[in-house]
Amino acid sequence: MENIESIRQKISDCDSKIIEILTERMNYIEDIISYKKEHGLPILQEEIESQKEISLRNQICGNKFEDEILDVFRNIVYNGKKIQTKNLFEYNIFLIGFMGVGKSTVSSYLSHMLAMEEIETDSYIVKKEGMLISDIFKIRGEEYFRQCETNTLIYLKQRKNTIISCGGGMALRDINVEYMRQSGKVVLLTASPETIFERVRYSNERPILNGNMSVEFISDLMKQREAKYLNACDIIVSTEAKTINEICEEIVDKLIKYNR
Repeated sequence: MENIESIRQKISDCDSKIIEILTERMNYIEDIISYKKEHGLPILQEEIESQKEISLRNQICGNKFEDEILDVFRNIVYNGKKIQTKNLFEYNIFLIGFMGVGKSTVSSYLSHMLAMEEIETDSYIVKKEGMLISDIFKIRGEEYFRQCETNTLIYLKQRKNTIISCGGGMALRDINVEYMRQSGKVVLLTASPETIFERVRYSNERPILNGNMSVEFISDLMKQREAKYLNACDIIVSTEAKTINEICEEIVDKLIKYNR
């Protein structure tokens, strides 16, 4: 049997080859992004990713390191997504809109598809303040909560390549809009008052709707905020009658076209 130093050298040689081939693979990923952008092809193609994993499983079936190899390749694919994201979005993506339009759901799915970090401003404030949003409203008042939102955006200005799901009132302050534009692009998600009512009617975490849970109240409040939302956004995407994949594809497509 070879001595341990000889074996270690062979491992080092393998590592050098892995670095070389990974660099080559990542360069090809950049080529694919350039080709897709030039020819107007969809950037996010989840079905291709699924097909690759099936093909890989077939190739390594029976290999004694099957589970470990699959885990490594999943990380390679994940980092491939990160390369795509860095090429496409050198900024944060802010999701704004009325409560119930689907910001949290879209943020989570888009984060997975783009391999971007995700932050939900309401959750961040809850953790930082140590109390629920409804309790902040009750104990410290709405104005205090709005300042918490502004402070959160100041903190997030130092970040990049992050998807930020904002509370429904985030765009109501002009200073908040300024902070969002300084570090990213703003996506307005929309839905009808009737759809929003169906989505939030059983929620008790919507302080502004407490005692006012009706389509009429939601519609009136949306009209009051409409100008602020439209002034704040770079693009608009409706979440009505679409799958989550369709919504995210539309966001990516519109952001890419906006950047041209």
